[in-house]
Amino acid sequence: MESDGEQPADSDGREPGEAQPERRVVRLQRRRGPADAGLFETMRASRPGERTLRRERPGEQKLRRVGEDEYEATPRATRPETALGRFWAKTRGVLIGAPLASAQLSHERLTKVKGLAIFSSDNLSSSAYATEEILLILILAGTGALTNAIPIALAISLLAVIVVTSYRQTIRVYPNGGGAYVVAKENLGTGASFVAGSSLFVDYVLTVAVSTAAGVAAITSAAPELHDAKIYFAIAFVGLLTLGNLRGIRESGTIFAFPTYFFIFTFGAMLVVGVARVLMGDGLKAGEPPNAMEAGTESLGLFLLLRAFSSGCAALTGVEAMANGVPYFKPPEAKNAATTLVWMAAILSAFFLGTAFLAHQFEIVPSETRTVVAQIAQTVFGGGSPFFYMVQIGTAMILILAANTSFAGLPAAASVMARDGVMPKQFSFRGDRLAFSNGILVVGIASSLLLVAFDAETHKLIPLYAFGVFTAFTLSQGGMVMHWRRTREQGWRAALIVNLVGAIATGVVAAIILVTKFSDGAWLSVTAMALIVVFMWRIRVHYRTAERQLGEGLATEEHVAAEYYRSAAKRVQPTVLVPIEQIDRAALRTVAYARSMSENAVAIHVSDSREEAEGLRRRWEESVPDVPLVIVESPYRSLVEPIIAFLDSIERTQPNAMITVVLPEFRTHRPWQQFLHNQLAQRLKRALLDRPNTVIVDVPYHLVQ
Repeated sequence: MESDGEQPADSDGREPGEAQPERRVVRLQRRRGPADAGLFETMRASRPGERTLRRERPGEQKLRRVGEDEYEATPRATRPETALGRFWAKTRGVLIGAPLASAQLSHERLTKVKGLAIFSSDNLSSSAYATEEILLILILAGTGALTNAIPIALAISLLAVIVVTSYRQTIRVYPNGGGAYVVAKENLGTGASFVAGSSLFVDYVLTVAVSTAAGVAAITSAAPELHDAKIYFAIAFVGLLTLGNLRGIRESGTIFAFPTYFFIFTFGAMLVVGVARVLMGDGLKAGEPPNAMEAGTESLGLFLLLRAFSSGCAALTGVEAMANGVPYFKPPEAKNAATTLVWMAAILSAFFLGTAFLAHQFEIVPSETRTVVAQIAQTVFGGGSPFFYMVQIGTAMILILAANTSFAGLPAAASVMARDGVMPKQFSFRGDRLAFSNGILVVGIASSLLLVAFDAETHKLIPLYAFGVFTAFTLSQGGMVMHWRRTREQGWRAALIVNLVGAIATGVVAAIILVTKFSDGAWLSVTAMALIVVFMWRIRVHYRTAERQLGEGLATEEHVAAEYYRSAAKRVQPTVLVPIEQIDRAALRTVAYARSMSENAVAIHVSDSREEAEGLRRRWEESVPDVPLVIVESPYRSLVEPIIAFLDSIERTQPNAMITVVLPEFRTHRPWQQFLHNQLAQRLKRALLDRPNTVIVDVPYHLVQ
């Protein structure tokens, strides 16, 4: 390589021969949190001005170190410090149990036996009233039309086989739950998923109301003197179910397993004995019940038969809950859920067909005060027999506990929707017992309102009921058809045919229900579903708008990081405003804290008396000479508005600048004493919460007794 005679400079710009400067390495350490946070307690020493550290005992520690700058909150951290807080914690412990750690979630799974008790109670309970709903429609065409109950029951049982077969495939493909909502979202689009989600909400809430009303009807059939108090009984039962489900999914399964299997035993025994006596030719007849429904004179046409069919389709409710609750089962979740679904369908078909057969054989007529099941049990066992009361008790328990399916299904579905940002995020939070407590509370409150609005009458609630169920069925099966067409997995053609038949069958039933029940109350369900769809859409828009404005994080969004570091690098002293009513320890402590935040701290005092204000200024200048005091005279005696006007004036001179308002706040020894203080602080906080570029800081001053 040729050279022009000049020696090149070193890579750092030094001339040849120049001494190498001494290198200084400055290492910047990442800022860390306080060492051993929560592991030491600062105590006053024996001499004034001195302090000492005492390491807390393991049982007293609120934080446990698990790594560098990583801690884990111990049960001691959640223990209330006040007497009222401890009382409430003990009350909650008695009612719903002690809090469970998140690590225990895997132990809160269900076996197939408990899963049947939790998720099948709604489906099985419908066998206790679905036949009666069919007879209530057929009686309009006279007692001779009641013989059509058996072919209608056979058609509904066939439909149940189709739906259950279709949902087995849904469970296999979507083992993480979500049911119709997830299937519709992934295969049919956002709009269809909104309709599916809204139908699930309506279905689950109505399930609680209908099941509870039917359970109370079973009780009043055995004890007619309780009929006038049925609304109070219904609400009380909903409250107990809510409380039981707040205890957690596994414990609620343990609690509700006995009533479910007691019903299966007693109801099954009634059907077996009844069929056996019919086959032996005992010639049993029920006779006319009290308050029997009068036979109508309508013609037995297609429309009336379709109405009876649509009423009996309430027997298919509860199938969707199994698809929503797959994650609740022990591994393998999908297989266990599918097996439990088959058990449920087999028991339902046997009970439903058996009830329709015995109602036909015993020539049972529907009554206003005595259920069809009560008439069958009375005919088979006799009115005063202990077995009659066992059937009534078992039926009442399963009808009331049928609502438990909704308490498991809706919170699970709502949590999936909340994670997708179409429901409030609160639905995705687990409570003390690892249950989705907010969803459980919503189900309990909404169903109680329905029971009051419809007088806890099953016949008034049924027309609202089935449309939402079959809308979810149709969207779920239609979504599965699109899934098979898109994925073309092994055996997709046979699976597509199964789901296509299910979609067509449930779609036809949904149309029948809408046409035949619209004027009876189905329009209320359609309206509620439409309102929920709008609600979900507005929530989705809000969350997406907020996400765009806030960004997802400093590490992934460059423009967010740049904005953050640019504002931090300015190191401009923020404006800090301290509203002052008088000079006392609380005020001085607040001003001292504000002064530690910024040199640009200003105190403000609003007064309607100039003389008092001037006296306060003189004392202020003597006590706090380094923080200016602004006096605002308020001739109309308002306190909050002048402070806000002063903030507005600062904002006009410093556009988009952050202003911090530091408020002194008294904390009293007794709760009732709190109302005697903080009037200005509380009013200012309410007024400033929605004001942009305003930070509110509370500086508490604790008063001792």
